Amino acid sequence: MKVNPITLMIVIIFLYPIIKGFLFKFSSNDLKLDIDDVSRNISFIISLIIGIYFGKKIFIQHDQGIYEKIYNLIPQNFTQYFENNNFIVYAVLLPILIFICYRIIKLLFNLVNCITFYPAIDSIDRFLRPKGNMFKRIAGMVFQLPKAVCYVLLVIFVLNIMSILNVSPKLSTYLENSKPYNSICKEVVIPVTNSTIAKQLPNVINNSFKIVIRNANSNETKSVDQLDRVKNEANTVIYYNGVTLDEGVKSNSEINSLARALASEGSNTNERADMLYNWIGTNISYDHEKANKVLNNEFNVKSGAIPTFYSKKGICFDYSCLYVAMARANNIKVRLITGEGFNGISWVSHAWNQVYIPEKSKWINVDTTFYKGGDYFDSRRFQLDHKDAQIAGEW
Repeated sequence: MKVNPITLMIVIIFLYPIIKGFLFKFSSNDLKLDIDDVSRNISFIISLIIGIYFGKKIFIQHDQGIYEKIYNLIPQNFTQYFENNNFIVYAVLLPILIFICYRIIKLLFNLVNCITFYPAIDSIDRFLRPKGNMFKRIAGMVFQLPKAVCYVLLVIFVLNIMSILNVSPKLSTYLENSKPYNSICKEVVIPVTNSTIAKQLPNVINNSFKIVIRNANSNETKSVDQLDRVKNEANTVIYYNGVTLDEGVKSNSEINSLARALASEGSNTNERADMLYNWIGTNISYDHEKANKVLNNEFNVKSGAIPTFYSKKGICFDYSCLYVAMARANNIKVRLITGEGFNGISWVSHAWNQVYIPEKSKWINVDTTFYKGGDYFDSRRFQLDHKDAQIAGEW
């Protein structure tokens, strides 16, 4: 049985201080050092939470209230650079903000420790002196539990940031398959760092988007990495969750009629495209049962615009196909994009759309699957959780 190295690392990090506490028994001096160590870890974790939350609010979203006011105080040449280089926000600005928060929080912890914890530890030490060695060993284990938890949380936060930065595809695979990492991310990291957006995303997307490239004559399969190169080759058939792209985006009169009615009140292409985005995001639910089947390579499921329209549920490819069908009904130039999306835990295979807006003379990104996680219609933060975009089809 293969052991996931991430899972193994988390278990070892958790057990190490507990075992150490048992072996070396309770010691007031050691415990004070451990409390100082835990204070540093907690200070760092809190500063991570505060730094990432407010850093995103100020430097990435900055679309309301005081965050917008703070952002507007920054010289325009700097803000323009930030918007064109989102990586700078994560690599430079957030670490600076986190460091400042850390120094302030650590100072507060030092004051609290001196007033409360250190005197209490001296009292516990006096109580334990006459006790036996086993009692002291158990006490040593118990008092190491907070340190063990802090170590694990700290490592999970660091791994999560490494996953966002996509340090290594192999690391992303290990993270995706590690149950302890996924559980802690869902219960702790995501709720405190990404608000309502990322709380929804782990339940919205997983690795349930499968592309298979076959040669029609030999039935030979090809790597998905070759998609851009082979998609126009003769005798090449590309299946998305078991169907071809033409089958997926196929529409009918009901879809076309509704799409035209929805967009009829829009005064321009941008408004019409946004109306379609809102309707799909509001009315289509994520199909978890289908996602699990696709994850297990069971393709005896119906995929594409028409099944999704009638069942009112689907996975990312279905959302994107329905958006293509409704955009085409309104003569809006549209693309279906394949790539990867970040679900708050790891990067997974994903599909979304792009539409051409003549008023802006550009293609904009649209992700109806992410609708329940926030605004993903021409959003500033789109590049932060979408990558490796490839055009599967354009109409």
